[in-house]
Amino acid sequence: MLTKRLAQFVIETKTVPVSAMTAAADALIDTVGVALAGSLEEASEIVQRWVQETGAKSAVPLWGTHLSSSAADAAFANGIASHALDFDDSLPTLRGHPSTTLAPAVFAAAESADASGKAALEAFAIGVEIAGILGKAVGAGHYVRGWHTTSTIGVFSATAAAARLLGLTVEQLQNAWGIAASETSGLVRNFGTMTKPFHAGHAARSAVIAATLARAGFTANPDIFEGKESFFYTYAGDDAQNLGDLVQNLGKQWQILEPGIYVKRWPCCYCNHRALGGLQEMVAEHGLRVDDIQSVQVGFLPGSDNALVSEDPQTGLSGKFSIEYCVAALFLDGKVTLDSFTDAMVQRPKVRDVMKKVHRVRIEAAGLFSGVVGYTDLTVTTSKRQFQKRVDRVPGSPEWPMTKADRSEKFLDSAGRVLGINGAKKLFEALSNCASAKEIREVTRLMIPDSSTTGTPSTRVPA
Repeated sequence: MLTKRLAQFVIETKTVPVSAMTAAADALIDTVGVALAGSLEEASEIVQRWVQETGAKSAVPLWGTHLSSSAADAAFANGIASHALDFDDSLPTLRGHPSTTLAPAVFAAAESADASGKAALEAFAIGVEIAGILGKAVGAGHYVRGWHTTSTIGVFSATAAAARLLGLTVEQLQNAWGIAASETSGLVRNFGTMTKPFHAGHAARSAVIAATLARAGFTANPDIFEGKESFFYTYAGDDAQNLGDLVQNLGKQWQILEPGIYVKRWPCCYCNHRALGGLQEMVAEHGLRVDDIQSVQVGFLPGSDNALVSEDPQTGLSGKFSIEYCVAALFLDGKVTLDSFTDAMVQRPKVRDVMKKVHRVRIEAAGLFSGVVGYTDLTVTTSKRQFQKRVDRVPGSPEWPMTKADRSEKFLDSAGRVLGINGAKKLFEALSNCASAKEIREVTRLMIPDSSTTGTPSTRVPA
């Protein structure tokens, strides 16, 4: 009955709080912005060409291009673009990125259903609720064993959102989740490669396929979340929370509000961010200069640097998963931006020298932690003295939020690389007022570059 009760919440919820709808709009703004910038990445361009070669020609757009395809393949391409830069948001209870799978599936399903902006935001907020609840139910041990929860749980939250928009019944959603369970996948081992954003795209596409197949009568086990050989029986960690208890709280606290969506300040893995935020404060407070630094020690709690798989990155992509590189870039350049993560930037002789001064330190503690759960200890030793700092807040979290100006700047910089500044401003306004759009196409048509930009991915360059 637990799977059915979850499905009833998704399909039968009539009212979503205005505050949750506002948070959903903010998350969509952030995700679309980074996805547009991400559409310029090599991984995105490879997939855009693949979709055109193999996919159906239909009206669902590939963001940031003049291309379109089937709803499922558009969700796939847009999911990869959303996660290609690792600049998209996070949810602590998911232990992953909620919007990178949800937004592409929501927009694809909303386009297919001629849904309104309000309906899209409701589906998105409900999808985040499912992501947080199921994230708790699978436990942190699931991630620590090597599963990428952005996709393994994201496929269920995206399926829920797509099912609501496509008008599925409760029983059809139960079948859709059963289908999606056999598509759940994604390994942490692939972090630092193009396959990490593939996880997000695969989950978004699988969600649309699962929802449309179930609506057409395709069957699966309708109780996939409960009992022997269920999803949680197979995948849950030792610290998993009881799903029955969690279902009791559906829609009472709203995951999108508490713990809330965490928005990234820097385009790299979130496991870097507490250190980057703390070091940035230390630089401002003590006037630290790169030439004076003898060593930087970054203390990690158990599990909190699992995703930082590269200690000696050679590419811009692997640099996103390296605390050694991110710290070196911050000290050497004074900031970390989209332009920090190119192969040439990572391979600079000076940055390689600074990286040798950055060392990871293990903090003994009970439990499992992550980039958004726990704290980070910093020790910076210079030629004259030593500075220490414990960072127990997360940049971009409700406790350490980005300002509206910061978020607007992030969006305009990201989206402007594809749409130009004027196009980015128009899209920002449309997304901000998404709830009033009679059709979601009023918003998505603004994700297409103007006619002066060709539809060939390789011809599009950053502004």
